[in-house]
Amino acid sequence: MTVVLVQYSVESLAMKQLKRSAAAVFLAVMLATTMGCAANLPDESAGEYVDDAVITTKVKAAMLDRPTLKSFEIHVETFKGVVQLRGIVASQSIIDEAVKVARSINGVRSVENYMRAM
Repeated sequence: MTVVLVQYSVESLAMKQLKRSAAAVFLAVMLATTMGCAANLPDESAGEYVDDAVITTKVKAAMLDRPTLKSFEIHVETFKGVVQLRGIVASQSIIDEAVKVARSINGVRSVENYMRAM
């Protein structure tokens, strides 16, 4: 009976070490993946990212309030307060209105227009 208990202790110790090793490998892989992805991100702090997300949301909401602007045709992105508008719309007047709406939002530094009229 003593031999069985010693064997069980050794197996238990081996299992604990295996679990620790597996956890360490998993953590290392996750960190490497996260750090590898983080290296490709633009030079923007978390606060700036949140501010840009708020600006983007406000621009999209303002466009939804305008019946002449079909927001699904206009893609909005913001980076460091600079709003980029992309898409293909029906006319130049829609482009002009979308740029005007984007410029009217608090926090927008400038607007880059990459939209095209059909």
